[in-house]
Amino acid sequence: MRILVTGGTGYIGSHTCVESARRGHEVCIVDNLSNSSERVLDHLQHLMGFRPDFHRMDVRAPELAELLTAKKIDAVLHFAALKAVGESVREPLLYFNNNVTGTLALLRAMRTAKVTRLVFSSSATVYGDANTSPIREDAPLKAINPCGRTKLMMEEMIADLSAAWPEFNAALLRYFNPVGAHPSGYLGEDPRGVPNNLMPYIAQVAVGRRDALQVFGDDYPTADGTGVRDYLHVMDLARAHVDAIDYLQRERTGLVVNLGTGRGYSVREVAAAFERASGRRIPLSIAPRRGGDVAVYYANATLAHRLLGWKAEHDLDRMCRDTWRWQSMHPDGYATSRLSRPRTPAPVPETELARDAVAPVRRLLPAADGRRRSEPARPLRLAAETPNVTFLGRLGTYKYYNMDQVVGQALALFKRIEEAEHQRRAELLA
Repeated sequence: MRILVTGGTGYIGSHTCVESARRGHEVCIVDNLSNSSERVLDHLQHLMGFRPDFHRMDVRAPELAELLTAKKIDAVLHFAALKAVGESVREPLLYFNNNVTGTLALLRAMRTAKVTRLVFSSSATVYGDANTSPIREDAPLKAINPCGRTKLMMEEMIADLSAAWPEFNAALLRYFNPVGAHPSGYLGEDPRGVPNNLMPYIAQVAVGRRDALQVFGDDYPTADGTGVRDYLHVMDLARAHVDAIDYLQRERTGLVVNLGTGRGYSVREVAAAFERASGRRIPLSIAPRRGGDVAVYYANATLAHRLLGWKAEHDLDRMCRDTWRWQSMHPDGYATSRLSRPRTPAPVPETELARDAVAPVRRLLPAADGRRRSEPARPLRLAAETPNVTFLGRLGTYKYYNMDQVVGQALALFKRIEEAEHQRRAELLA
């Protein structure tokens, strides 16, 4: 399918672009870059083997409907939204204008262009300060801050359009705490300013950008006194979004599901796991509790498994290893962005790349007869000053910086061998 990804250069959106391409979908990105970097496109090109179709555009732009029509979009993945809870309390009108008005404009454009499938990246913030965990989809919806309320309003707008437009189907994905990074270390979370979330803050402490992790409260009724949350690897989250696209195409009906691991980890557990992954000490600074924080907050994600066949696959140690690989390769985030000369990353076990590696992505190109034909995209070759992997094949020797490229080149090589064998047999039979 041809998929439009709003907010596609953001943290979750960029990882979902890679997963979408890996699954054979064409990706078109729309992002106004207000909270992300255009350098993400270079990293996507490195991983996908071609530069994604990108349009610097706000979803509120009147040209969006025209773009949906011109690109013959089949489905939309909607990530474009502001998400910092603290900022939303200080700037509520900014959040209502960006998130709610932006979604309204997107839905209007989809209606005009007759695009009938939408996957909305919602949030567990719609449940507010739920006091019982695990949290199911039928838990009361009582968002307690402007960020959560905008997510809830966006859900309601989508549900109302679905009721009024029978052909329109939507998947609402309420995820808990996304963490981690692409296993190659070339995509990750790059917050602007002081991180609002636990894992990127810990990563910046480990890399030396911050002195200590501030822990808000160590007197909760939990095993070690610190708050417990459900952390979900971003690659698992990306996979769920593409699973939802496939579900909408197959079932032609909508859904609402939670996405999480179904278990919680405390702040101290996360810090200890990151120390194991990085080999760096994470100093803790204990501060008073923040108002509104609950002791334990994690998902019941059994419905996602039943409807989508999805469940989280990566544990906390894997989340920390992948985060550290990204942060150690890019101490200053995408501002580091030296694709041809990356810093020495944490080692990547081959088994960790196998699941998330990007095979040669098929892209549609115009043929001489005006039709669109498909051919494999050529993986990007990087300068080979210090390669860490060498692949030997009967058609040549190739050197790469990471296993993603090796997997892609191997599959392309096998295809070339297969095509040569078919041609040889045809010549023998002629």
